[in-house]
Amino acid sequence: MKVLNRDELQIAEGVLLKHLPKSFKVYGFLYGINRNKPSTLEVVVDTWPDFRVIICRPDPKNKRALEIRKKVTYYTMDEQILRKMLTEEDAFDWSTYFLLGGFDISHAPMLKQVSSDRNVNNRGYTLVHLLYLPDSSHLLTPAVDSELESRISSLNPSHVDLVNNTWKFGGNEQGYKYIETIISNFPSCCITDGQGQPVSWILVYDYCAMGILYTLPEHRGKGYAKVLVSILAKRLHAQGYPVYCFIEEENVLSYRLFKNLGFIEDPSYRAAWYEFNF
Repeated sequence: MKVLNRDELQIAEGVLLKHLPKSFKVYGFLYGINRNKPSTLEVVVDTWPDFRVIICRPDPKNKRALEIRKKVTYYTMDEQILRKMLTEEDAFDWSTYFLLGGFDISHAPMLKQVSSDRNVNNRGYTLVHLLYLPDSSHLLTPAVDSELESRISSLNPSHVDLVNNTWKFGGNEQGYKYIETIISNFPSCCITDGQGQPVSWILVYDYCAMGILYTLPEHRGKGYAKVLVSILAKRLHAQGYPVYCFIEEENVLSYRLFKNLGFIEDPSYRAAWYEFNF
């Protein structure tokens, strides 16, 4: 097992680009790290340069990694090699809580078995669709009148409280720090009211997925979400970002929204989030 350095991370990003859409989450993390976005992760592989497994995990040398929820993700081209890394090497820190996100749900039986053998409990957190936009020409753009266009902006640090308090996974200090980090370092898009306050918004996570889409209840039904998704998707494409999102299976409205705008998915693939050592 090897920890990748800066030059190797650039090479690994290029390899993962060839394995989209299943490699999107790890690719997104590397895309951000390679463009000097703040990160608390280290990236390890089974072998180099011809790796079959790549894992993003908290960097034990990063103090900030100890202050936030421990998040792990991976992409593998060989489940047996991944199993070997999890059973014979310290690929995951099984001694503490962590959230494994964006992994192929077909690996769940193996992960449950490995964690059970280590007497580590686990539970499913959420199951999601992975939707992506391979080309901006696929994007269906809703009409925007001049009045609405004048109210389209980006979020700034003064909006962190508002976003954190309405985010289903936020509302606490950890959520505040995370929202503050991504607003300050990644693209975002919002629609404001007459006083310049955001009433609808969408952000980009640190793994470069679009998310945290929200409209204040009194401003719903006006098509704001459709406008924001299409505008941000265009901006991301123009800046070279991957354009994708994870939609929870029960969130039918968001799924239809992204599909109707031209996003596609691999029907054979589902991603999942699991908690361990909770």
